[in-house]
Amino acid sequence: MQTLNVALGERSYPIYIGRGLLDDGALIRRHIARPRVAIVTNDVVGPLYLERVRTALEKQGVATSAVVLPDGEAHKDWVTLNRVFDALLEGRCERSTTLVALGGGVIGDMAGFAAATYQRGMPFVQIPTTLLAQVDSSVGGKTAINHPLGKNMIGAFFQPRAVIADTATLDSLPDRELRAGVAEVIKYGLIRDAEFFVWLETNLEALLARDAGALAFAIERSCANKAEVVARDETEQGERALLNLGHTFGHAIEAGLGYGQWLHGEAVAAGTMMAAELSRRLGWIDDVVVARIESLHRRAGLPVQGPRLPLQTYLDLMAGDKKVEGGQLRLILLRAIGEAVIHADAGRDAIAAAIDARCA
Repeated sequence: MQTLNVALGERSYPIYIGRGLLDDGALIRRHIARPRVAIVTNDVVGPLYLERVRTALEKQGVATSAVVLPDGEAHKDWVTLNRVFDALLEGRCERSTTLVALGGGVIGDMAGFAAATYQRGMPFVQIPTTLLAQVDSSVGGKTAINHPLGKNMIGAFFQPRAVIADTATLDSLPDRELRAGVAEVIKYGLIRDAEFFVWLETNLEALLARDAGALAFAIERSCANKAEVVARDETEQGERALLNLGHTFGHAIEAGLGYGQWLHGEAVAAGTMMAAELSRRLGWIDDVVVARIESLHRRAGLPVQGPRLPLQTYLDLMAGDKKVEGGQLRLILLRAIGEAVIHADAGRDAIAAAIDARCA
Protein backbone atom coordinates (compact mmCIF):
# COMPACT_ATOMS: atom_id res chain seq x y z
CA MET A 1 0.00 0.00 0.00
CA GLN A 2 1.17 3.50 -0.86
CA THR A 3 0.00 6.51 1.12
CA LEU A 4 -0.09 10.10 -0.10
CA ASN A 5 -1.29 13.18 1.73
CA VAL A 6 -3.46 16.08 0.64
CA ALA A 7 -2.02 18.89 2.74
CA LEU A 8 -4.88 21.15 3.80
CA GLY A 9 -3.94 21.98 7.37
CA GLU A 10 -6.48 20.65 9.84
CA ARG A 11 -8.47 19.16 6.95
CA SER A 12 -5.54 17.20 5.50
CA TYR A 13 -6.32 13.62 4.57
CA PRO A 14 -4.59 10.51 3.22
CA ILE A 15 -4.93 8.76 -0.12
CA TYR A 16 -4.34 5.02 0.20
CA ILE A 17 -3.49 3.07 -2.96
CA GLY A 18 -3.19 -0.71 -3.00
CA ARG A 19 -4.84 -4.07 -3.67
CA GLY A 20 -7.34 -5.61 -1.28
CA LEU A 21 -8.13 -2.42 0.63
CA LEU A 22 -11.91 -3.01 0.43
CA ASP A 23 -11.46 -5.85 2.91
CA ASP A 24 -9.38 -3.77 5.33
CA GLY A 25 -12.12 -2.72 7.70
CA ALA A 26 -9.60 -1.45 10.24
CA LEU A 27 -8.19 0.98 7.66
CA ILE A 28 -11.63 2.34 6.81
CA ARG A 29 -12.66 2.42 10.49
CA ARG A 30 -9.67 4.65 11.24
CA HIS A 31 -11.44 7.49 9.41
CA ILE A 32 -14.91 7.03 10.91
CA ALA A 33 -15.57 9.06 14.04
CA ARG A 34 -18.73 7.25 15.15
CA PRO A 35 -19.44 3.55 14.53
CA ARG A 36 -22.16 4.17 11.95
CA VAL A 37 -21.92 4.63 8.18
CA ALA A 38 -24.26 5.03 5.25
CA ILE A 39 -22.83 3.62 2.02
CA VAL A 40 -23.84 5.18 -1.30
CA THR A 41 -23.24 3.01 -4.35
CA ASN A 42 -24.93 2.11 -7.64
CA ASP A 43 -26.60 -0.92 -9.19
CA VAL A 44 -23.42 -1.96 -11.04
CA VAL A 45 -20.82 -1.56 -8.29
CA GLY A 46 -23.13 -2.58 -5.45
CA PRO A 47 -23.52 -6.24 -6.46
CA LEU A 48 -19.74 -6.52 -6.83
CA TYR A 49 -18.42 -4.82 -3.71
CA LEU A 50 -21.12 -3.57 -1.32
CA GLU A 51 -21.33 -6.67 0.87
CA ARG A 52 -17.54 -6.90 1.11
CA VAL A 53 -17.32 -3.35 2.46
CA ARG A 54 -20.27 -3.87 4.82
CA THR A 55 -18.77 -7.10 6.16
CA ALA A 56 -15.35 -5.50 6.64
CA LEU A 57 -16.90 -2.61 8.58
CA GLU A 58 -19.29 -4.71 10.64
CA LYS A 59 -16.35 -6.83 11.79
CA GLN A 60 -15.00 -3.58 13.23
CA GLY A 61 -18.25 -2.94 15.11
CA VAL A 62 -19.57 -0.38 12.63
CA ALA A 63 -23.30 -0.37 11.88
CA THR A 64 -24.00 0.04 8.17
CA SER A 65 -26.86 0.99 5.89
CA ALA A 66 -26.82 1.48 2.15
CA VAL A 67 -28.57 3.26 -0.69
CA VAL A 68 -28.17 1.87 -4.20
CA LEU A 69 -28.61 4.39 -7.02
CA PRO A 70 -29.02 3.83 -10.76
CA ASP A 71 -25.73 3.84 -12.64
CA GLY A 72 -24.66 6.52 -15.07
CA GLU A 73 -24.12 10.20 -15.75
CA ALA A 74 -27.76 10.54 -16.85
CA HIS A 75 -28.78 10.08 -13.20
CA LYS A 76 -26.43 12.68 -11.74
CA ASP A 77 -29.28 15.04 -10.89
CA TRP A 78 -31.55 16.38 -8.15
CA VAL A 79 -34.00 13.48 -8.42
CA THR A 80 -31.34 10.87 -7.76
CA LEU A 81 -29.61 12.99 -5.12
CA ASN A 82 -32.88 13.19 -3.21
CA ARG A 83 -32.87 9.40 -2.95
CA VAL A 84 -29.73 9.75 -0.84
CA PHE A 85 -31.37 12.36 1.39
CA ASP A 86 -34.50 10.18 1.67
CA ALA A 87 -32.42 7.23 2.84
CA LEU A 88 -30.48 9.33 5.35
CA LEU A 89 -33.64 10.84 6.81
CA GLU A 90 -35.60 7.60 6.88
CA GLY A 91 -32.64 5.93 8.58
CA ARG A 92 -32.42 8.78 11.09
CA CYS A 93 -28.79 9.30 10.26
CA GLU A 94 -27.14 11.94 12.38
CA ARG A 95 -24.61 14.58 11.47
CA SER A 96 -21.93 12.32 12.95
CA THR A 97 -22.81 9.43 10.61
CA THR A 98 -20.10 8.93 7.99
CA LEU A 99 -21.15 8.74 4.36
CA VAL A 100 -19.08 6.31 2.27
CA ALA A 101 -18.98 6.80 -1.49
CA LEU A 102 -18.43 3.39 -3.14
CA GLY A 103 -18.24 3.73 -6.90
CA GLY A 104 -16.97 5.87 -9.74
CA GLY A 105 -16.95 9.59 -10.30
CA VAL A 106 -20.73 10.02 -10.45
CA ILE A 107 -21.24 8.30 -7.10
CA GLY A 108 -18.32 10.18 -5.53
CA ASP A 109 -19.64 13.54 -6.72
CA MET A 110 -23.21 12.91 -5.59
CA ALA A 111 -22.35 11.31 -2.27
CA GLY A 112 -19.89 14.13 -1.56
CA PHE A 113 -22.52 16.75 -2.34
CA ALA A 114 -25.01 14.95 -0.11
CA ALA A 115 -22.40 14.87 2.68
CA ALA A 116 -21.68 18.58 2.23
CA THR A 117 -25.33 19.53 2.62
CA TYR A 118 -27.05 16.94 4.84
CA GLN A 119 -27.54 18.65 8.23
CA ARG A 120 -25.04 21.24 6.90
CA GLY A 121 -22.22 18.74 6.67
CA MET A 122 -21.39 15.16 7.61
CA PRO A 123 -18.04 13.34 7.28
CA PHE A 124 -17.47 11.19 4.23
CA VAL A 125 -14.94 8.76 2.85
CA GLN A 126 -14.22 8.10 -0.82
CA ILE A 127 -13.77 4.50 -1.99
CA PRO A 128 -13.37 4.95 -5.76
CA THR A 129 -13.75 1.87 -7.96
CA THR A 130 -12.93 3.24 -11.44
CA LEU A 131 -9.61 4.45 -12.81
CA LEU A 132 -11.02 7.91 -13.51
CA ALA A 133 -12.24 8.24 -9.92
CA GLN A 134 -9.03 6.86 -8.44
CA VAL A 135 -6.76 9.25 -10.33
CA ASP A 136 -8.94 12.34 -10.34
CA SER A 137 -12.50 12.85 -9.15
CA SER A 138 -12.17 11.28 -5.67
CA VAL A 139 -9.30 13.62 -4.75
CA GLY A 140 -9.72 17.32 -4.09
CA GLY A 141 -13.20 17.77 -2.67
CA LYS A 142 -15.16 18.78 -5.77
CA THR A 143 -18.74 17.56 -5.42
CA ALA A 144 -21.65 18.33 -7.73
CA ILE A 145 -24.63 17.31 -9.80
CA ASN A 146 -25.38 18.20 -13.40
CA HIS A 147 -27.91 20.64 -14.84
CA PRO A 148 -29.30 20.42 -18.38
CA LEU A 149 -27.52 23.69 -19.15
CA GLY A 150 -24.15 22.70 -17.72
CA LYS A 151 -22.16 19.89 -16.16
CA ASN A 152 -21.29 20.02 -12.44
CA MET A 153 -22.82 23.48 -12.12
CA ILE A 154 -24.48 22.81 -8.74
CA GLY A 155 -22.20 21.60 -5.98
CA ALA A 156 -19.72 22.42 -3.24
CA PHE A 157 -16.08 22.09 -2.29
CA PHE A 158 -16.12 19.51 0.50
CA GLN A 159 -13.11 17.37 1.36
CA PRO A 160 -13.33 13.69 2.32
CA ARG A 161 -11.73 12.25 5.45
CA ALA A 162 -9.80 9.75 3.33
CA VAL A 163 -9.57 8.29 -0.16
CA ILE A 164 -9.16 4.51 -0.26
CA ALA A 165 -8.31 3.30 -3.77
CA ASP A 166 -8.36 -0.48 -4.07
CA THR A 167 -6.68 -1.14 -7.41
CA ALA A 168 -8.14 -4.67 -7.48
CA THR A 169 -11.53 -3.12 -8.34
CA LEU A 170 -10.05 -2.22 -11.74
CA ASP A 171 -9.97 -5.94 -12.58
CA SER A 172 -13.74 -5.83 -13.14
CA LEU A 173 -13.77 -2.46 -14.91
CA PRO A 174 -15.00 -2.61 -18.53
CA ASP A 175 -12.35 -1.73 -21.10
CA ARG A 176 -14.24 1.38 -22.18
CA GLU A 177 -14.30 2.69 -18.61
CA LEU A 178 -10.59 1.94 -18.20
CA ARG A 179 -9.75 3.88 -21.37
CA ALA A 180 -11.90 6.78 -20.18
CA GLY A 181 -9.83 6.91 -17.01
CA VAL A 182 -6.62 6.98 -19.03
CA ALA A 183 -7.75 10.31 -20.50
CA GLU A 184 -7.41 11.90 -17.05
CA VAL A 185 -4.05 10.19 -16.53
CA ILE A 186 -2.75 11.69 -19.79
CA LYS A 187 -3.98 15.08 -18.61
CA TYR A 188 -1.49 15.18 -15.74
CA GLY A 189 1.41 14.62 -18.10
CA LEU A 190 0.21 17.36 -20.39
CA ILE A 191 -0.44 20.07 -17.81
CA ARG A 192 2.55 19.73 -15.45
CA ASP A 193 4.53 16.49 -15.73
CA ALA A 194 6.33 16.04 -19.06
CA GLU A 195 8.38 13.16 -17.66
CA PHE A 196 5.16 11.30 -16.86
CA PHE A 197 3.88 11.94 -20.39
CA VAL A 198 7.02 10.28 -21.78
CA TRP A 199 6.49 7.36 -19.38
CA LEU A 200 2.96 6.98 -20.72
CA GLU A 201 4.22 6.96 -24.31
CA THR A 202 6.46 4.03 -23.36
CA ASN A 203 4.15 2.14 -20.99
CA LEU A 204 0.63 2.76 -22.30
CA GLU A 205 0.09 -0.83 -23.49
CA ALA A 206 1.04 -2.20 -20.07
CA LEU A 207 -1.42 0.21 -18.48
CA LEU A 208 -4.22 -0.85 -20.83
CA ALA A 209 -3.36 -4.50 -20.16
CA ARG A 210 -3.93 -3.75 -16.43
CA ASP A 211 -0.38 -4.57 -15.44
CA ALA A 212 -0.41 -4.15 -11.66
CA GLY A 213 2.85 -2.23 -11.53
CA ALA A 214 1.90 0.14 -14.33
CA LEU A 215 -1.51 0.84 -12.82
CA ALA A 216 -0.07 1.47 -9.36
CA PHE A 217 2.54 3.85 -10.74
CA ALA A 218 0.06 5.77 -12.91
CA ILE A 219 -2.44 6.14 -10.07
CA GLU A 220 0.21 7.23 -7.56
CA ARG A 221 1.78 9.74 -9.98
CA SER A 222 -1.59 11.18 -10.95
CA CYS A 223 -2.75 11.51 -7.33
CA ALA A 224 0.56 13.07 -6.31
CA ASN A 225 0.18 15.69 -9.03
CA LYS A 226 -3.38 16.47 -8.06
CA ALA A 227 -2.64 16.55 -4.32
CA GLU A 228 0.10 19.14 -4.86
CA VAL A 229 -2.20 21.39 -6.87
CA VAL A 230 -5.15 21.06 -4.49
CA ALA A 231 -2.95 21.84 -1.49
CA ARG A 232 -1.97 25.15 -3.10
CA ASP A 233 -5.37 26.11 -4.52
CA GLU A 234 -8.23 24.22 -2.91
CA THR A 235 -11.13 26.23 -4.33
CA GLU A 236 -9.79 26.83 -7.83
CA GLN A 237 -8.89 30.49 -7.60
CA GLY A 238 -5.90 30.03 -9.90
CA GLU A 239 -3.59 27.06 -10.46
CA ARG A 240 -6.21 24.38 -9.85
CA ALA A 241 -8.03 25.49 -12.99
CA LEU A 242 -5.18 23.90 -14.96
CA LEU A 243 -6.59 20.51 -13.99
CA ASN A 244 -9.47 21.29 -16.35
CA LEU A 245 -7.48 20.87 -19.56
CA GLY A 246 -9.97 19.72 -22.20
CA HIS A 247 -12.88 19.94 -19.78
CA THR A 248 -14.57 23.11 -21.04
CA PHE A 249 -14.82 21.63 -24.53
CA GLY A 250 -15.56 18.19 -23.06
CA HIS A 251 -18.36 19.37 -20.81
CA ALA A 252 -20.00 21.00 -23.84
CA ILE A 253 -19.85 17.64 -25.63
CA GLU A 254 -21.46 15.85 -22.68
CA ALA A 255 -24.25 18.39 -22.25
CA GLY A 256 -24.79 18.83 -25.98
CA LEU A 257 -25.15 15.12 -26.69
CA GLY A 258 -27.07 14.40 -23.50
CA TYR A 259 -25.38 13.16 -20.32
CA GLY A 260 -24.26 9.57 -20.56
CA GLN A 261 -23.94 9.33 -24.35
CA TRP A 262 -20.17 9.78 -24.07
CA LEU A 263 -18.22 8.87 -20.96
CA HIS A 264 -16.61 11.82 -19.21
CA GLY A 265 -13.10 10.70 -20.09
CA GLU A 266 -14.05 10.28 -23.74
CA ALA A 267 -15.37 13.83 -23.88
CA VAL A 268 -12.25 15.10 -22.09
CA ALA A 269 -10.04 13.35 -24.66
CA ALA A 270 -11.80 15.02 -27.57
CA GLY A 271 -11.79 18.30 -25.65
CA THR A 272 -8.06 17.98 -25.02
CA MET A 273 -7.48 17.66 -28.76
CA MET A 274 -9.55 20.81 -29.31
CA ALA A 275 -7.42 22.61 -26.72
CA ALA A 276 -4.25 21.35 -28.41
CA GLU A 277 -5.55 22.48 -31.80
CA LEU A 278 -6.30 25.95 -30.44
CA SER A 279 -2.86 26.08 -28.82
CA ARG A 280 -1.32 25.23 -32.20
CA ARG A 281 -3.33 27.94 -33.95
CA LEU A 282 -2.08 30.46 -31.39
CA GLY A 283 1.48 29.46 -32.27
CA TRP A 284 2.32 27.98 -28.88
CA ILE A 285 2.88 24.36 -29.92
CA ASP A 286 3.70 22.87 -33.30
CA ASP A 287 2.36 20.03 -35.43
CA VAL A 288 4.83 17.57 -33.91
CA VAL A 289 3.53 18.18 -30.40
CA VAL A 290 -0.10 17.90 -31.52
CA ALA A 291 0.74 14.64 -33.29
CA ARG A 292 2.29 13.20 -30.09
CA ILE A 293 -0.80 14.11 -28.10
CA GLU A 294 -3.12 12.67 -30.73
CA SER A 295 -1.09 9.48 -31.05
CA LEU A 296 -1.23 8.76 -27.32
CA HIS A 297 -5.00 9.27 -27.22
CA ARG A 298 -5.50 7.07 -30.31
CA ARG A 299 -3.37 4.31 -28.81
CA ALA A 300 -5.51 4.50 -25.69
CA GLY A 301 -8.63 3.96 -27.82
CA LEU A 302 -9.93 7.43 -27.03
CA PRO A 303 -11.71 9.79 -29.44
CA VAL A 304 -9.55 12.51 -30.98
CA GLN A 305 -12.50 14.30 -32.59
CA GLY A 306 -15.70 15.57 -31.05
CA PRO A 307 -19.22 15.05 -32.36
CA ARG A 308 -20.43 17.41 -35.09
CA LEU A 309 -22.81 19.45 -32.93
CA PRO A 310 -23.91 22.88 -34.16
CA LEU A 311 -21.04 25.29 -33.53
CA GLN A 312 -23.34 27.63 -31.65
CA THR A 313 -24.26 24.77 -29.30
CA TYR A 314 -20.61 24.37 -28.38
CA LEU A 315 -20.15 28.12 -27.90
CA ASP A 316 -23.34 28.58 -25.87
CA LEU A 317 -22.56 25.70 -23.54
CA MET A 318 -18.96 26.83 -23.11
CA ALA A 319 -20.18 30.35 -22.31
CA GLY A 320 -21.94 28.90 -19.26
CA ASP A 321 -18.82 27.13 -18.02
CA LYS A 322 -17.63 27.60 -14.42
CA LYS A 323 -14.37 29.08 -15.70
CA VAL A 324 -16.10 32.11 -17.20
CA GLU A 325 -14.97 35.15 -15.23
CA GLY A 326 -16.04 38.73 -15.85
CA GLY A 327 -17.82 37.56 -18.98
CA GLN A 328 -14.59 36.09 -20.40
CA LEU A 329 -14.14 32.40 -21.09
CA ARG A 330 -10.87 31.19 -19.57
CA LEU A 331 -9.52 28.17 -21.39
CA ILE A 332 -6.74 25.83 -20.34
CA LEU A 333 -4.25 25.64 -23.21
CA LEU A 334 -0.74 24.29 -23.77
CA ARG A 335 2.57 26.11 -24.15
CA ALA A 336 4.32 22.76 -24.26
CA ILE A 337 3.87 19.19 -23.10
CA GLY A 338 4.04 19.59 -19.34
CA GLU A 339 3.17 23.29 -19.36
CA ALA A 340 -0.47 24.39 -19.31
CA VAL A 341 -1.69 27.97 -18.99
CA ILE A 342 -4.97 29.77 -18.33
CA HIS A 343 -5.85 31.95 -21.32
CA ALA A 344 -8.82 34.31 -21.60
CA ASP A 345 -8.11 36.01 -24.91
CA ALA A 346 -8.23 33.31 -27.59
CA GLY A 347 -11.04 35.02 -29.48
CA ARG A 348 -14.32 33.55 -30.74
CA ASP A 349 -13.09 32.93 -34.28
CA ALA A 350 -10.01 30.98 -33.16
CA ILE A 351 -12.05 28.90 -30.72
CA ALA A 352 -14.64 28.18 -33.39
CA ALA A 353 -11.96 27.17 -35.91
CA ALA A 354 -10.35 24.79 -33.41
CA ILE A 355 -13.68 23.14 -32.64
CA ASP A 356 -14.52 22.82 -36.32
CA ALA A 357 -11.13 21.28 -37.10
CA ARG A 358 -11.62 18.65 -34.39
CA CYS A 359 -15.20 17.56 -35.08
CA ALA A 360 -16.10 14.50 -37.11
